[in-house]
Amino acid sequence: MGADLMFTLVVVILATIIILVMKMFKVVSIVPSPDDSGASPVPNTLSSSSGRSSWKYDVFLSFRGEDTRKTFVDHLYVALVERTICTYKDDITLARGDTIGESLLKAIEESHIALIVFSENYANSSWCLDELAYIMKCKDERGNIVIPIFYDVDPSDVRKLKGQFGKAFSKHNNKSTDNEKVQAWRTALVGASNIAGWETKFVANGHEAKCIKEIVGSVLDILLSFNPVFENEKLVGMGTRLQDLESQLEIGSGGARMVGIWGVGGGGKTTLATSLYKKISCNFDSCCFVENIREESSQLNGLKNLQKKILAKVLKTQVEVESVDLGQGIIKSRLCSRNVLIVLDDVDDVKQLEALAGSRKWFGDGSRIIITTRDKQVLISHGVDVVSSISLLSREEAIRLFRRYAYLEDNPVEDYDELSLLVISYVDGLPLALKIIGSFLKGKNKIEWNSALEKLKDIPNTKVMEILKISYDGLDFYERELFLDIACFFRGKSKEEAMEILKACAFHVDIGVKVLIEKSLITISSDDKIDMHDLIQEMGHHIVRGEHPNNPEKHSRVWRSEEISDMCSQNATKEDYEIEAIRYDDFHFPKQGFMTLVSKLKKLRFLDVTNSRGGSCFDEGPNFLSNELKYINWHWYPPSLFPKSFQPRKLVVLKLKDSLQKELWKGDKCMPCLKQLELTFSNSLVRTPDIGGLSCLEELIIKNCKRLKEIHQSLGNHESLVYVSISVCNKLTRFPSIVRMEKLKTLEISFCKALEFPKIEENMDSLEKLHLYDVAIEVLPSSIGIYCKKLISLKLEGCSKLKSIEGNFHALEHLQKFKLVGCTLLEYLPKDLFAEECCLEELCFDLRKSNTLPPFGPSQLPRLLRKLNLGGLKNGEVPREIGKLSNLRELHLCHNDFTRLDFSLISQLARLKLLNLSGCDNLVELPELPSSLSILEADDCGSLEAIRDDVHRNCKWLCQVSITKSYGEEGCWSLVGGDRLLESMLQGMGHRCMRLHLKGIEIPKGFEPRLVRGRSCRLKLPKNWFNEYAGFLFCCVYMDEESYGPIDSVKITMRRNGGMDSQQQAFWEEKENEHLLDIIQTWVGYVPFESLRHTAWWDQTSTTSVDVSIDFLRDFIAESPISISGFGVRLVSNKKDQMKETTTNFPSEFSDDDYKCIFNIRHDSSDENIKERRR
Repeated sequence: MGADLMFTLVVVILATIIILVMKMFKVVSIVPSPDDSGASPVPNTLSSSSGRSSWKYDVFLSFRGEDTRKTFVDHLYVALVERTICTYKDDITLARGDTIGESLLKAIEESHIALIVFSENYANSSWCLDELAYIMKCKDERGNIVIPIFYDVDPSDVRKLKGQFGKAFSKHNNKSTDNEKVQAWRTALVGASNIAGWETKFVANGHEAKCIKEIVGSVLDILLSFNPVFENEKLVGMGTRLQDLESQLEIGSGGARMVGIWGVGGGGKTTLATSLYKKISCNFDSCCFVENIREESSQLNGLKNLQKKILAKVLKTQVEVESVDLGQGIIKSRLCSRNVLIVLDDVDDVKQLEALAGSRKWFGDGSRIIITTRDKQVLISHGVDVVSSISLLSREEAIRLFRRYAYLEDNPVEDYDELSLLVISYVDGLPLALKIIGSFLKGKNKIEWNSALEKLKDIPNTKVMEILKISYDGLDFYERELFLDIACFFRGKSKEEAMEILKACAFHVDIGVKVLIEKSLITISSDDKIDMHDLIQEMGHHIVRGEHPNNPEKHSRVWRSEEISDMCSQNATKEDYEIEAIRYDDFHFPKQGFMTLVSKLKKLRFLDVTNSRGGSCFDEGPNFLSNELKYINWHWYPPSLFPKSFQPRKLVVLKLKDSLQKELWKGDKCMPCLKQLELTFSNSLVRTPDIGGLSCLEELIIKNCKRLKEIHQSLGNHESLVYVSISVCNKLTRFPSIVRMEKLKTLEISFCKALEFPKIEENMDSLEKLHLYDVAIEVLPSSIGIYCKKLISLKLEGCSKLKSIEGNFHALEHLQKFKLVGCTLLEYLPKDLFAEECCLEELCFDLRKSNTLPPFGPSQLPRLLRKLNLGGLKNGEVPREIGKLSNLRELHLCHNDFTRLDFSLISQLARLKLLNLSGCDNLVELPELPSSLSILEADDCGSLEAIRDDVHRNCKWLCQVSITKSYGEEGCWSLVGGDRLLESMLQGMGHRCMRLHLKGIEIPKGFEPRLVRGRSCRLKLPKNWFNEYAGFLFCCVYMDEESYGPIDSVKITMRRNGGMDSQQQAFWEEKENEHLLDIIQTWVGYVPFESLRHTAWWDQTSTTSVDVSIDFLRDFIAESPISISGFGVRLVSNKKDQMKETTTNFPSEFSDDDYKCIFNIRHDSSDENIKERRR
């Protein structure tokens, strides 16, 4: 017995020592093959092979096979996989030959979420309990998420080990010798059952399918919250775009809805649709993402196969489709009761949509159809609910995306940053190009980078061009020709100018331009200029060069000056030129060879020659001009006539500037298609040509022809002319009598000091505008009222010889605008010039220099006036009838001599939006202002002493105020109660812009500690700034120290987080005659967040500070000598007591439109431009 006892003690001691050693060195027990009755030890520590933030699987399924493998768990697994949730299920995922225990334990570690399906016999399996214990261990040590599902069991039975769970543990207690293991199982069960989970019998009234849908949705929400789809390491700038698109889908609202994503190829449409699909798919019964529709539909039975694909994915079974027509019926009948999400990617024909998603009625309530396309017209034709235009990446986003592909990290490799910026500038925010070029440059050295970038200038990246060219390939012949002309010649030109020229080339321009816009090949900028992405323009150039990149004579279009110079120096015997269009505007104009080159271009239809150096380089013109020419614009054409062989029967536009010709042609010239003739700065021109043979001529412009003495009499008889403008021709004395100008709509004659007004001898019922500036007219004849009865606008300005106006304008029933300014000798003005009930809307009388005319009578103010401008009035001469003009919107009483205004006159104008009293030097006090007023201007009112205290209380719509004095010491800020006025204006702003411009150095309240000396400052943004505040308020105190003319604009640049990603530019108009020198002024501008939210600059999640700078700009002057005493920016609170929403009974024309007129906010890929819209 003693020996046995001693032996037993030794064994126990040795076992204890072994256990301690194992714990010390963290030895893992060997895992035997799994068996429902056997034990499966759990390792004491976790593998460190997978990081906490990296998961191989989204979900690990723990379940009792005999209970749920072929029922609940099978359905759950399928539902998870359908939602693209990567799921580990032991009998599915294990590869043959794996040791199930080792693979299972590793899978648990690498799974983000563990779904534990507690069923009746779950606790009978020691394997399930070991699995559970390890899951809970991973939860505690690795942060894995655990979600219990109680499948037909009571959570309290699991927690308290009652019922089948209690019986199972009784067996384990009796059978197992490892009490610690059993206790670990017990702890794991209790811990898991205390976690909030799903009790299936109480979810959806026990309906298993609906319960599974809710579980899967919850899982997807959890996964997205930890790893949003737009935070993928290779996705940039997706967050805001995804949110905007998701809001347009209106998920949860009734009915089916179709939303289109439209944009340029490679712009991220598919990426955006894919990310959104992953994010929202859990909200639908069935989902389907159909890719490459454009390509697949072009294949044999393409549309039919696409229909089958949709049906198979949605119904989870193969459906036979015999024809497209039958397929439409099957989709409609089988999906009309289902809540589905379908993405149709890369659609280019409305027939594809008709076959795949012909109507909202095809789909059940709540369904959403997302369509991506390059062609906006496809979406419009199909009648989608929303067309969402995808914006290219901002400069900051482009930098981030490029770095991720070029460096595999956000931070640039040393010394590569400058090269990176060259790529960013070249690509201009196009995601696909950033990825392709970034991947191409990855791993290359600086020399290779420089070489690659130089190559890109001449030979575009093939992969990028292939993607972009898809849209071009979908155009018809005329649309392709139109696109290539725009890419080569018209990018950056005004739309109006470009359209005019392109119409000359007969490309069906109106519909063609619309198609190009809808296919994302061109855009129209906010200032109405034609634009396109740099790479799309480069694609156009690449197409033109085609197979002969080094032989410009083989190109259809030539625009590079160096190529033209090379051709000018080539062998003169060369004849095989294919050039149809040529533009040459190089500074170094070739002296030799150019006329010879032009003479050889037999197919030429477009000729644009601009000698920017000035002066003609040639004594003689070309000896041949192509009769195919439709457009000619030539600066400094030589003195010779056009070639005798030139028969321009197809010519539509002829523009000659600085021409040295004394006359264009002799006798009658047949140009049956010519619509526009423009002769400007042609100082050698003595007489205009006979235009009798120009039967289709619509527009004639003659400007700055100093030696011009005679206009051919054929002008007065021309029946097709619509627009005639003659200006700055001081030697011109006679204008032909107007006899048969039946289609003429506009006649403008300006600064022709010796020219007498022409006789009007027949009806000119088409004439709508007659504008005379500085013309030698003495009497405005009564024939105007007899023969020009359709006249809409009549302007007489600076006609210093005008003495009288004959008759009246009662017969001019359509007259809407009349302007009489600077006619200093005018002696007589009929009192009944206008009928009181006429339709005149704008009236301007500036009588400052006239001492002969009496004040106005009542009948001279028509009742329907909307805009009134009166100048040169003295005290008591302001017509009292102004107060009766109930429709008046604008009242300009500038440069008058009165000291006060009758308050009641102005206050009665209930619709007045703008009051301008600038230049009223004797004005002492501002009148009572109507509550509708939006804009108040009172600059250069030197005697102004005060404004009424109630201005800021009464005028709830006031958004622009400008009060500056040209002399005097007192600042206007105190004069008008600047702080009260500013506070009141902000209270009424809401989401609208405003501007305040006053003389004085006083600093507005709230800026005292914030103004800094200099042009820039930094504003740190507090947390949640985008919700707690409403906008940015800028303030600048400045002085113009030298007179370089008026300030044209103020530019405010805003950069996020100290980066170089964006600019905001704020502009306001300064009038030339109101320039203030050596006067300290205060400018305040407010830009609400709401006006910035639609731009790529807006990034509420990552912006923590804003660097702001201000610059004063003048046209043609690089630097303005402006002294800035203080500059700052602050946030304006969004609290209701400080930012009141003003309501009024006035029509909308007094509200939002006025505020929108202050700043014009536009965006391109790198900056925001906030520019004041000029009146």
